[in-house]
Amino acid sequence: MEECISVFDMLKIGVGPSSSHTLGPWRAAERFLEELKNESILEQVTRVKVDLYGSLSLTGKGHATDLAVMLGLSGQDPEYIPVDNIAGIIKTIETKNEIILGNQITIPFYFLQDIVFNKDFLPFHANGLKFTAYKADDSEYESTFYSIGGGFVVKEERTNAKIKEEIKCAFPFPIQNAVELLNYTVSENKSISEIVYENEKSMRPEEEIHSELMRIWNTMLECMYIGCHTGGILPGGLHVRRRAFDMHQNLIGLANYDNPQSWLEEIRKTEVKFRQILKWVSCFALAVNEVNASLGRVVTAPTNGSAGVIPAVLMYYLVIENHNAGEKEIKQFLMVAGEIGSIFKKGSTISAAMGGCQAEIGVSSSMAAAALCELMGGSPAQVLMAAEIAMEHHLGLTCDPIGGLVQIPCIERNTMGAIKAINAAELALETDSKNAKVPLDKVINTMWQTAKDMNSKYKETSEGGLAIAVNMADC
Repeated sequence: MEECISVFDMLKIGVGPSSSHTLGPWRAAERFLEELKNESILEQVTRVKVDLYGSLSLTGKGHATDLAVMLGLSGQDPEYIPVDNIAGIIKTIETKNEIILGNQITIPFYFLQDIVFNKDFLPFHANGLKFTAYKADDSEYESTFYSIGGGFVVKEERTNAKIKEEIKCAFPFPIQNAVELLNYTVSENKSISEIVYENEKSMRPEEEIHSELMRIWNTMLECMYIGCHTGGILPGGLHVRRRAFDMHQNLIGLANYDNPQSWLEEIRKTEVKFRQILKWVSCFALAVNEVNASLGRVVTAPTNGSAGVIPAVLMYYLVIENHNAGEKEIKQFLMVAGEIGSIFKKGSTISAAMGGCQAEIGVSSSMAAAALCELMGGSPAQVLMAAEIAMEHHLGLTCDPIGGLVQIPCIERNTMGAIKAINAAELALETDSKNAKVPLDKVINTMWQTAKDMNSKYKETSEGGLAIAVNMADC
């Protein structure tokens, strides 16, 4: 079945460190609560147990999966919860051994017993979790969800299939792959962002599209700002020192600003040489993923682990390439990026637990390359070529986080993805698209085949690669 995927599905505001292991389980807990309410059994629940399977179990501690489940069950919303409140809510649950289920009824909850880490993999997807509600009459209600990457959550029976199909019918330009997208741009004489905008308008008012896109960008900008102005050591036990703070200080010196927007304007005044550009792009990407690693608010792009690539590349365009750029270009960039990400999700995966880090950093680099290429004047064919180039040189990238934390090699990897995206866009702009040898759809298919061939040790399990070559004691 074809999927209808909006830009706002691909770019979601949430809390770090992981879209598949934090945001997804959080949303699954919310959906479980909704089921309990729909079945009119919430008030009868006396205990809740959560079983985590596969990758969610193997790296769940490092990804704060257990914390996300508790926050979701307590009725908190990851998009709007003040991040400063998270630690207090978790501490209350752990010390009182109780949880306010759905923010309505208080039940006993012993997190060391009621959240179970099972190393077994469920057959449907590597990220499975099962909720069991025990009722006063000794009966049980069970529900199993799968966090498939990017904060997307499904059930095996896909109960939402009919709803998605109905939404799909509203799109004037339904897109399943890159060829269809390119054909629309030719037949309609429109850019990729214009095609995407027409689809978005079929789902929501233009004013909402504008405000939500700008809310996404402002969240990204604030995230970079916070990351560049926060020093210290990241939580988790690896003792990773934040680097964006020191790098930023060395780049900007004693500039005068007091908010994210005035900060952006001050960066535009700084020296622009090749080394400085590399440092700025790296600094932006580091900043986002350091915020992500500390349970801060980020935008999935398309995942939390790869959240730094797209804001870093867009910021590069705004502060280096085009000082006159504003809301028009920001919205254009985000729409192109979102569409490219959706094509990858439909044709392959954006879950590291299914495809390794090529599914996260590779896809985010491809999204950013395409978006930058359009802003730099690339034709639709060149935009798709930029996306292809970026992914082609991420094929086979493994996911092997040390200690199951989204820190090493994840944070640095965002800087590499951002730089590759800029390079891919430039290569595409200098190439006649008629001479392209590898279509984007072919590289997406290749990525999926590579994902299926990849050993499970390199799919976000911390059972291979750097995760075993470097242990916590080494850090």
